[in-house]
Amino acid sequence: MEKFTRLTSVAAPLAEADVDTDIIFPARFLLLLDKAGLGKHLFHERRHRRDGGMTDFVLNTPPFNEARILVADANFGSGSSREQAVWALADFGIRCVIAPSFGEIFFSNCFKNGVLPIVITGEAHANVMAAARTGQPFTVDLEAQTVLLPNGPALSFDIDPWRKRALLLGLDEIGGILADDAEDISAFEARHRVDNPWLFLDDGRMEQLLSQGDGK
Repeated sequence: MEKFTRLTSVAAPLAEADVDTDIIFPARFLLLLDKAGLGKHLFHERRHRRDGGMTDFVLNTPPFNEARILVADANFGSGSSREQAVWALADFGIRCVIAPSFGEIFFSNCFKNGVLPIVITGEAHANVMAAARTGQPFTVDLEAQTVLLPNGPALSFDIDPWRKRALLLGLDEIGGILADDAEDISAFEARHRVDNPWLFLDDGRMEQLLSQGDGK
């Protein structure tokens, strides 16, 4: 998983509340199992006309079609638990979503896939949305836990320390467990080998036991 440290980009403004996962990634594409290429189906109904052409949806419109940050409104990513919604965002190039609130499962899925969801509310969120609309780049600094707008003071945000560390190191959940508990895992494996030696027979020992079973 790609590390997330400091990201500078234009931010696409999506001033709409309750954008659910079916809007982000329509259900009819759920049969696609490969993460690669899912970005073309992101917000499919919003970005594509029935005649095959493209709409004027924000992610189709320069400079926002190159945005790596999405500024959304409340309850972004609500609805079903489909992880493909985050996969599609990440494949499109979105690494950070800023909103006043998120669907709970979507929020968790973001961290599992290298996308940083930031909760900013009230006037601060209004300032971020206004800055996004200008098309000027701004910076998300995960280490400092700040959003740096083109004008005005830095806006701080909260994040769980374990999730922050995982993003900074580019670790998914399994990678985070292996990194944090490496000594305990090694100790367990050593005890397991001693307590259950028959599970760890080398090729020579296995051949010997098979030969004994055949009466040779």
